[in-house]
Amino acid sequence: MTDMKLPKSEKLHSFGVIRRLFAEGRGGFVYPLRYMVYAESADEMSAEILFSTPKKFLKRANKRNKIRRRMREAYRLNKSLLANGEPRLLQVALIYSSKEMLDYKTIENATKRILENLCK
Repeated sequence: MTDMKLPKSEKLHSFGVIRRLFAEGRGGFVYPLRYMVYAESADEMSAEILFSTPKKFLKRANKRNKIRRRMREAYRLNKSLLANGEPRLLQVALIYSSKEMLDYKTIENATKRILENLCK
């Protein structure tokens, strides 16, 4: 059984690393999530992740928080998909890009597809 927690060590929080991610990383889009990825070679597989919900799309903080919670939960439950890839350090930003509040299932399916793409 894999560890189903999302500790602080797996969250992307360094300003310099976030700046490099958006400057040098590659990205993509799987509705309703945009993603940015920066990969480095490493001895083992590890990932740091950032979740963002822009105020531009959802004005109310409670709605942004709810979407962020759904994204974190979807990632937490499906992060084991990353273990199948080659050993490297991944830095990932997931950005919600829809003006409507979508259900958990839609967000989870998009997260799964993104994680499967990252494994390749």
